[in-house]
Amino acid sequence: TVVFVFVEGILLYTIFRYRRRSENDQPEHVHGNTTLEILWTAIPALILAFIAVPTVRTIFRTQAKAKADAIQVEVIGHQWWWEFRYPQYKVTTANELYLPVGRTVNFSLRTADVLHSFWVPQLGGKRDLIANHTNYLWFTPDSVGEQAWNGFCAEYCGASHANMHFKTFTVSPANFEAWAAHQASPAAFGAVAPTAPTVPAASSGTATSEANQAQIAANASGATGPGGTVAAPNAPAAATAAGHDVRPMAPAGGVGTTAGAPVTSGVQQAGYVAFPASSLPAHVVPRTPIPPGMATFDESLRGDAERGRALLTQGAGGCVGCHMINGNPVMMGVIGPNLTHVGSRSTIAGGIYPNDTRHLALWIKNSRYMKPGVIMPTLGAFQIDPSTGVTVPGSGLTDAQIADIVAYLQALK
Repeated sequence: TVVFVFVEGILLYTIFRYRRRSENDQPEHVHGNTTLEILWTAIPALILAFIAVPTVRTIFRTQAKAKADAIQVEVIGHQWWWEFRYPQYKVTTANELYLPVGRTVNFSLRTADVLHSFWVPQLGGKRDLIANHTNYLWFTPDSVGEQAWNGFCAEYCGASHANMHFKTFTVSPANFEAWAAHQASPAAFGAVAPTAPTVPAASSGTATSEANQAQIAANASGATGPGGTVAAPNAPAAATAAGHDVRPMAPAGGVGTTAGAPVTSGVQQAGYVAFPASSLPAHVVPRTPIPPGMATFDESLRGDAERGRALLTQGAGGCVGCHMINGNPVMMGVIGPNLTHVGSRSTIAGGIYPNDTRHLALWIKNSRYMKPGVIMPTLGAFQIDPSTGVTVPGSGLTDAQIADIVAYLQALK
């Protein structure tokens, strides 16, 4: 602001002071000042050289790969979502990045389409993802506890650039190893009851805790789904279909409690699946409003996970062509996000909506209305595709079918 005011002041003074006052005025002819021209060329050149030398040296140093025993993470930017691969663990996930506290992580960064930029502001500097070239970035999250962080694309990349988010979770090394082992396992599910819509966490965490307690109580009551399927408990410490014991870790910097049981930070939790929703800080819980005019969804419907699995396996919506679910031999697509353990993720749609029943159903129904420009087609029957203007025929997915698919996806913990 100071520079702008100073420069504009000189400019306005010059315009006023040396304005043409009559038709007879002629400007004075000058042939320049050699000394002045040399000075105003040499001084900026010296300043730039002073800045450039250490900058270039730092760029080469930070571009170098990390030490050999670092955790390797391949980051692939898509329009508009993030793919994370852990080649040492044979894990592929989307929009949620897990890092062990105290271990060096080496990121190899590339793009599947246009320029993107990877940035977790509180953890490290940003680095661009460039076509036909791999960039590298590494850091050691050694001054943070078990916590959740927001990540962004910091390079304009198209219509939904502002909607290209991801979440980063720094967890204890033991919890990271347990998470990676679970992520590498095939998808397994029981008839898990759909989760209630996410309640934005208050700063004290009370609202989220109460919502979780209500959901736990509802699930534990033995409610049945369509066809008499008993809904498996979806509470912390409940055995999942894969036989894992899911317990949340404590929030960063202390001891947390779940259903009265203390959980000590940094202690390995058996079968650790995901960062617990009850420990998410308010600033990482997405609050993106549903676009006005979005079609409604019959939230009274209770989906059946087995019917949903059958629908996807039979090709409903064309999901088999884009998504992979390890353990479902039909779902082998690599165009869209890997859905193997999508039920354990906290967000959908590139991190902009909570992963709850309502938002997931609306996303499947008309993703292009929820997030402009996505390549996922509009699937709901009689929905208007905002990109093409074409109305989906009656053969599209009904609300009942969407409810079944949502139940299946939410069961993939």
